[in-house]
Amino acid sequence: MRTELHVPSDLQFLNIVEQWLLGSLEIELGQEVDWPRQANRLRLVLVEAYSNVVRHAHREQPNLPVLIRMELHERDLHLEIWDYGDGFDLSTYLPPVPDDRQDGGYGWLILNRLMDKVEYRLQVNGRNCLTLEATLPKTEEPANVC
Repeated sequence: MRTELHVPSDLQFLNIVEQWLLGSLEIELGQEVDWPRQANRLRLVLVEAYSNVVRHAHREQPNLPVLIRMELHERDLHLEIWDYGDGFDLSTYLPPVPDDRQDGGYGWLILNRLMDKVEYRLQVNGRNCLTLEATLPKTEEPANVC
């Protein structure tokens, strides 16, 4: 399955983005996946990625659209989030240090912990692309109790 969503740079659309992603996956995968666990994981990833575009990349230009592409092969999920911002130079990223009590910088860490692969490309045809990949684990069969 392959699908995409063009959505405004406005956090009011976050619920629509979540419903599109999770609804599409549930239709395609049915009960093959542990949805309570995976929905929470994907919701957190999507909130982090989409809200960063809205709050940072498109902060001064809320009229710019965000493009989200999703591809699913069996249980292998591939997401792309495209924006028109200036981009973020990953070479300047320093992971947060818990003792410093810093306010930001946790997003990249969260994405890398929750997804199997995370990649960020600057200025591809005038846009930036965050690519997120994960294999959604099968629902575990309940053990037979005698």
